[in-house]
Amino acid sequence: MVKKSAGSHCLSCQEAFGSFFSKLTPEDLHTLQLQKVVQQYKKGLKIFLEGNKPHGVFCVKSGRIKIFKHGSYGREHITRLAFPGEFIGLKALLTGTPYSVSAQALEDSVLCFIGKNEFFQLTLRYPEFTSALIAFLSKQLVDAEDKMISMAHKPVRERLANTLLYLYQNFLVPSVPPENTYLNLTRQDLANIVGAAPETVIRLLTEWKEKKIVSIKGRKIFIHDEDRLKKIACSIP
Repeated sequence: MVKKSAGSHCLSCQEAFGSFFSKLTPEDLHTLQLQKVVQQYKKGLKIFLEGNKPHGVFCVKSGRIKIFKHGSYGREHITRLAFPGEFIGLKALLTGTPYSVSAQALEDSVLCFIGKNEFFQLTLRYPEFTSALIAFLSKQLVDAEDKMISMAHKPVRERLANTLLYLYQNFLVPSVPPENTYLNLTRQDLANIVGAAPETVIRLLTEWKEKKIVSIKGRKIFIHDEDRLKKIACSIP
């Protein structure tokens, strides 16, 4: 169940403010604050579904979101992960087409929903805001191209190492002391990001655990030797 929440001001959302909203006037920021709807999504809750029509755009305030498509036999293919300060559902809104993907909260998350009319008013009033959106979409395109090339040419071992390194930078659950920091993903989600069978991912993680590169506790993955993981990602023996 989605819960509405009292949202903090866009000025306090450092990632989104720095990336997209820094050129807005204080008056328009205040208007945006009044118009947006802040919603809480529990872990596992769907945010939007493939084929549905967009009525606005979502900005991730906190939490992690997976963006995915259903392939043959209903298997999920995770196309990207969205982090705080990023928009989701942007491409469908800009093109006026139904969502080509679905979005689901990987953990308890808070999202700000901006309606279509309010969003397009911002793009018309602020060219710098539109330029930031174009840069964001361009990066997504480059990342998608890189992933497609990786899927076509790199073996699963390298893809998994690359994925763990990427998640190490963006998806860590902080802990005290710092060496107890870990990744918290199901093996199925990890396999869907890598584009491999869960059994293959589990086998490789077990191998790396025996080599002291990682350790595993339930679904938690602790990375102990980042340098060796980088060598595997680059196919260095």
